Amino acid sequence: MSVRLFLREYATFIILQLVITFFMLTIYWLEGFRNLSTAFYALSIALLLMTSFLAARYMLRLRYYDKMTHMPTKMEDALHKSARTPESRQVEQYVQQLYRIYQFEVQALYANKDRHDQFMNQWVHQMKTPISVIELLLQEEDVDRLSLKEETERLKNGLEMVLMNARLEKFEEDLQVETVHLKAMLSAVVNEHKRLFITKRVFPQLDVDDDVQVTTDSKWLQFIVGQFITNAVKYTFEPQKKVYISAVEHAQTIDLIVRDEGIGIPTSDLSRVTKAFFTGENGRKTGESTGMGLYLAHEVSLKLGHELLIESEVGVGTIVTLRFVK
Repeated sequence: MSVRLFLREYATFIILQLVITFFMLTIYWLEGFRNLSTAFYALSIALLLMTSFLAARYMLRLRYYDKMTHMPTKMEDALHKSARTPESRQVEQYVQQLYRIYQFEVQALYANKDRHDQFMNQWVHQMKTPISVIELLLQEEDVDRLSLKEETERLKNGLEMVLMNARLEKFEEDLQVETVHLKAMLSAVVNEHKRLFITKRVFPQLDVDDDVQVTTDSKWLQFIVGQFITNAVKYTFEPQKKVYISAVEHAQTIDLIVRDEGIGIPTSDLSRVTKAFFTGENGRKTGESTGMGLYLAHEVSLKLGHELLIESEVGVGTIVTLRFVK
C-alpha cells in the first residue's frame, strides 16, 4: 500500500523526468551526435539518479505512508509523530491542531450538555413544589385564589428561566439591538413583578431620568433586570424594606443600579454567585434557588457587551450594577 501510494504521488515527477531525458537525447541526436553508447550511458545515469532520489525519498516518507495507509482506531492516533520531511511534518502539525480544536469543541459540548441536564433536573425538582401546592389548593372547597396565583407565577417564572436558558445557546439569532428608554423599560419590569413586591411587603423606588437611553436588546435587558429584582426581593426577609432602582450617567458609561436592603451576600460567596448552579449560603436558606438566575444574567450581559458588578455586605444589602458603554 505504501509503495502504491508513493508511486501515485510521484507518477507525474517520473513521467516529467523521462520526458526531459528523452527530449535532451533527441536534441543531441538532431545535432549530429549519433554515438549510441554515449546516449545509452547518459540515459542510464539519468535513470540511476532518478531512482536513487526516489528511493531516498521513499525511505524518508515510509513511516508517514504507513501511518496514512492504516485507518485510525481512535482520535489519539492523530498525535503520533512519524514524519521526517517538511511537508509531512506540516501535515502532522495541521492534523494535531485539528485534533485540539475537536477536543475543545467536544469538551464544550459535553459541558453544555451537563449544564443543561443538571439545570433541567433541578428545575423539574423545584417545579414539583408549586404543582403539589396547586393540587392541594384545588382539593379545598374554597380555593384560595391568591395562593393559587402565586404558585402559578412560580411556574411561569420557572418556564421563563428554561426558555431563556435555551435561547442563550443561540443568542445571536435572538438578538435585536435598539435604543431603549431606560425608565419606561424599568417601570414595565417593576410592574411585572408587583405581586412579588406586595407578597414580600417590599417597595420599589425608581429614580431614573426620563431622557436616559441605552443601546441594548430590550427583551434580554428586561430579563436581566428581572433577575436583579427577583433576587433583591427574595432575599429581603424583613417587611417594609425598599429596592432602589436608579441610573447614573458618567462621561463614557451609564450605570443601572439595583440596591436592596436584604440579608446581603457573604464575602466567601460573592465571587461565585455568577457561576452556574451556585446557590451559596443564601440559596440554602430559601431552598428555592436554582443557582441559574445570576449566571444567566451574567452570561447575557457579556454577550451584550455590558459589565456586571456586584457588591454586598451581610446584614446591609446588595448593590448590583449593570454598566453600559455610551
